[in-house]
Amino acid sequence: MVDRPRRADARRNYELVLSAAREVFDELGVTAPLDEIARRAGVGNATMYRHFPTRGDMVVAVYAEEVTALGELGRTLLADPSPADALFAWLRAFIAHISTKSELALSISEDEAGQRSALYREWHETMHTAAADLLHRAQNAGAVEADLDLADLLASANGIGRAASDAAQADRLLAIVRNGLTRTPPTGDSRK
Repeated sequence: MVDRPRRADARRNYELVLSAAREVFDELGVTAPLDEIARRAGVGNATMYRHFPTRGDMVVAVYAEEVTALGELGRTLLADPSPADALFAWLRAFIAHISTKSELALSISEDEAGQRSALYREWHETMHTAAADLLHRAQNAGAVEADLDLADLLASANGIGRAASDAAQADRLLAIVRNGLTRTPPTGDSRK
């Protein structure tokens, strides 16, 4: 069966439901009433279920959109004139993602076909590619330590996302990581 393009009104309704779901999940959590999502989207329950037959389908769509945005941000930041600033801007967004979207990812249940595992692999690849591209650019520019390992950097950011009590603390912790990893050019004789 070939997927046909959606009609304009169907695309609009899909986007309205997806936007409302993102908003409701952010405010009320992943177990929020689906009726609230339909209400905020301004569509009937039947329309909502036509696009998202289950809560799981909706969660996957919202989370996938978040991961896609992280990937796009990484590609955009590759044009930033400061490779270190670009890397740490992306890490800040990744940390915010970890601290605010983990509930979504954890609520996706595995099915017999292994959909969750396949999605997780795809999403991890998207995030790892974005981080790797930015890290390698910063390393090639001499802006961060050349031997910095991507897995270690992402584990540190993941830890910050899970441990920080709020965004301000996350920023402070990321600044500590940045200070430990960035290379500053010498400003003269340090013996003076």
